[in-house]
Amino acid sequence: MKNFDINEDPHRRYNPLINEWVLVSPHRSKRPWQGQNETVTSDALPEYDPTCYLCPGNVRANGMVNPDYENSFVFENDFAALKQEEIAFEDNKKETFFRAKPERGISRVVCFSPKHNLTLPEMPATAIENIIHTWQKEYTDLGNVDYINHVQIFENKGSVMGCSNPHPHGQIWAQSSLPTEVEKTQNNLKTYFEKHNKTLFQDYLNEEMKLDERIVIENDHFVALVPFWAIWPYETMIVSKRNVSKITDFTETEVTDFAVILKQLTTKYDNLFETSFPYSSGIHQSPTDGELHPEWHFHMHFYPPLLRSATVKKFMVGYEMMGESQRDITPEKSAAVLREQSNVHYKNKS
Repeated sequence: MKNFDINEDPHRRYNPLINEWVLVSPHRSKRPWQGQNETVTSDALPEYDPTCYLCPGNVRANGMVNPDYENSFVFENDFAALKQEEIAFEDNKKETFFRAKPERGISRVVCFSPKHNLTLPEMPATAIENIIHTWQKEYTDLGNVDYINHVQIFENKGSVMGCSNPHPHGQIWAQSSLPTEVEKTQNNLKTYFEKHNKTLFQDYLNEEMKLDERIVIENDHFVALVPFWAIWPYETMIVSKRNVSKITDFTETEVTDFAVILKQLTTKYDNLFETSFPYSSGIHQSPTDGELHPEWHFHMHFYPPLLRSATVKKFMVGYEMMGESQRDITPEKSAAVLREQSNVHYKNKS
C-alpha cells in the first residue's frame, strides 16, 4: 500500500466555512483537452461608448440620464432582482413541499469609473480607494434601512461570467434575509467563535501564514491566498489581518492597503493568460441586522472560471452537480502560479 501524496493522489478537502467537502484530483491536470474553448474578445474598447448605458451622460433603458460623473457612480438597478414594496404575507409553516415567502430588498449598480475601457487592474490604486469608500457608504446607507439585514457587494467580470456590459461596474443586493451561502458561513463562524472565543479566520490565517504554501500576496493589513478548500482553478480570497467584521471598520491605511492588494491580485489574474481575466467576486462581512457579530471576519472571494488558458474554462457539471465540487489543479500549485505573475499589468510591459 503506497503512502498518501496530497500533490498526486485523489483526496477530499474540508471547507469549514460552509461545512462541505471538495474532491481534488491532481492527476487529471495532465489530461489533454478536447472540450469547449471560449471566444476571447481582444477588441480595444473606447474610453467612451455612446451606446453604453453606464457611460456618463448616456441614457439608460428606463430613460434616466447618467450624470457626468468623474469617479464612481451608484444608481438603483433598472432591472432589479429585488423590490422594495412591503407585501402582506402569512407564512404557512405547516406546508412541507411548497413553502414560499416574499423577499424584500434593494438592488444597486456601482460604476467603478467613467472610463468605459478600464477594469480594476488597470486603474490607479487611488481610484480603487474611491470605490472602497463608495462600498463603505452603500453598506452603511443600505444597512440602516430597517428591513435590510444583509448587504451583498459583488462584481461579475467578463461575458463568460454573464456580464452583459464591459463598462467597469459591480452590484449591490441588499435584502431582508441572509442568503443561503452567507447563512451557512455565519452558522459555522458562530460555532467556531463560541467554542474558541476568536474568529475562525484569525486561526486559519495564522496557520496559512505559517505554512506559506498558498499565499499569493501579503501587505501590512491584508493577505491574498488560495484557500485550502478552493473549488475554482484559480480561486482566491483576500482576508484582513486585523479582526474587523465589516468594511466600515477599516482605517484609512487599511483602505489604501486593500486597494493595493485588489489591484495587484487582479493584475496577476490578467497577466496569467494575458487577457482580461473573468471572475465573480464578492465581499463577505457582518450582517446588518442590528445584532453584534463578533464571529464575522472581513474577507473577499474571487471565483474565476479559467483553467488552462484564456479560452478553456472549468465547468461545474456532471459529478459536480450530482456529487460534490471537484478540481484538478491543486490549490498549492495555483497559488504558486499566481504568485509568480508580475504586479505590472501585461499591457504596460514594454
